[in-house]
Amino acid sequence: MRHQNILVVGGSGFVGGHLVSALAGDGRRVAVPSRRREVAKRLILLPTVDVVEADVADDATLARLVAGRDAVINLVGILHGDRKAFDAAHVELPRRIAAACVAARVPRLLHMSALGAAVDGPSLYLRSKGEGEAIVEAAGLASASGVALATTIFRPSVVFGPDDRFMNLFASMQRVLPIVPLARATAHFQPVSVHDVVLAFVKSLDESETFGRTYELTGPRIYTLEELVQIAGSLRAGGNGKPRRVIRLPDVLGRLQATFLEHAPGPTLMSRDNFDSMRTDNVASGRYPGFGELGIVPRALEESAAFDLGRVNRRAHLDRLRHDAH
Repeated sequence: MRHQNILVVGGSGFVGGHLVSALAGDGRRVAVPSRRREVAKRLILLPTVDVVEADVADDATLARLVAGRDAVINLVGILHGDRKAFDAAHVELPRRIAAACVAARVPRLLHMSALGAAVDGPSLYLRSKGEGEAIVEAAGLASASGVALATTIFRPSVVFGPDDRFMNLFASMQRVLPIVPLARATAHFQPVSVHDVVLAFVKSLDESETFGRTYELTGPRIYTLEELVQIAGSLRAGGNGKPRRVIRLPDVLGRLQATFLEHAPGPTLMSRDNFDSMRTDNVASGRYPGFGELGIVPRALEESAAFDLGRVNRRAHLDRLRHDAH
């Protein structure tokens, strides 16, 4: 079955923008709810995409959005917040989306979790993501309406791309800082390209062999956080940047740094919960299949990062989305 009428919750975000573009380019009709339509304006001009001003926290609104869809994709995730915020985004929303799919007899649900998600994880982020996974899995095993809900869960590592928040943050820091004091500098990551993540979603959407499965989405190489900071520095200025010196902070100072940044004015750069998340290496566990089972060869960071980090151009980003959507 080709799933043609798709609701993408969280479609206005970083991964969502690329995924919605790819789905539109494949000729599928896509609805993207957003509390403020202005936030998703870069998607409005894409063919077959309908940006709907709506609050998915309202059950009646969510039910209307889900009704009549062939598939629902949930990409919602937050990196910062208290227990209430994490539970609302990662636990209660997946629960409500799954229930709405079952009630509306939607046959397909794709859910983005996170690498290392576990109900007994070291941080609120990973624990809430683990609880959300369990809810989606349970919804795929039993349906009160008697209609099977085919679910697929994806657990990506940190996702990089031209407009990501991870590598661009470290690149931007090195534009103004002579040195980079770094907590958890030896933590390991297996970053994955946003284009490969999107390809995994698109290829899995109609493929019955992915029903009921969970996939770990990781790149081919493992890096320390310090190495990623240095790569981000070198990719500044079109690849001609000079990495700044990294000062490894011991855990006591690292947690103090996280506490300070958590309460500093402006957007949160790092929190104590982020610090706790890095107690677990962000690499493939081997418990779940990965790109290989999907027939995808993931690209390494150095092989696909031909972009000017730290200077994201929104017009260029829109041009890329239009090009991808033909």
